[in-house]
Amino acid sequence: MQFRQKALSKLQSPEELDVPVRFARPQGRLVLAVTIVVIAVAGYWALTGTVASTLSAPGVLTHAEGSYLLQSPVAGQVTEVLVAEGRSVEPGTPVLTVRTDKGDRPVRAVAGGRVTTLFARTGSVVATGADVATLERVTDPKDPLVAMLYLPGDDASTIRVGARVDLGVQSVPRDRFGVLRGRVEAVGRTPQTRAQIGAFLGDSGLAARFSRQGDPVAVLVRLDRSAATPSGYAWSSTDGPPHAIDSGTPVAGAVRLSAQRPVDWLLP
Repeated sequence: MQFRQKALSKLQSPEELDVPVRFARPQGRLVLAVTIVVIAVAGYWALTGTVASTLSAPGVLTHAEGSYLLQSPVAGQVTEVLVAEGRSVEPGTPVLTVRTDKGDRPVRAVAGGRVTTLFARTGSVVATGADVATLERVTDPKDPLVAMLYLPGDDASTIRVGARVDLGVQSVPRDRFGVLRGRVEAVGRTPQTRAQIGAFLGDSGLAARFSRQGDPVAVLVRLDRSAATPSGYAWSSTDGPPHAIDSGTPVAGAVRLSAQRPVDWLLP
């Protein structure tokens, strides 16, 4: 009964108008001010700032015209290999000789270029259509290298011509010599099959690797040249590696995409 009487007295008593109003503490006002400033800065950055992103893609160094696989038109035993790896040959040059039931038959280069790999050796037996060599289509050994990157079609559609590209070269330690510099010169319009990639690169193993997640789109990257480096190309370091870089070397590309405003991510 005592507590009930106190409650009734409280309800019947007038409001305590003489009690001072308690405002927020100084610490609370400081937190509120900081929060407002942070929100304002974040909103301004979302509207006016930009964020750059990159797209990673595997690839390989090659010459612009690619390579091709030389295949034997006959079956038999290789009796002589007439060229060495690294040698340049003209169209129609005999690369090796195969002994058949009808005598010795030469296997000739279909197009001019440089012999990069010999699969057939003296004494080996080859079947009709067997790969015997890889030749790179290059008329001048001083022709510059390019990088061919292979990406899924959805990713390739976000790449613009002229975009900057950083290329990590498998045979060059990145922590010591940095990465190659280049720019996107062309983006393929349609995906390429494994057979098409293998025909261009002259390497079925690389074709299988690049096609692991489906038919990719090819992106051509032109390397930046530099007369001040031993390799003849521009690197993120001052000099790059103290040696030349070879065609057929795998690379890992990082393509710089167009900068976007953060607010664009929120808009449909």
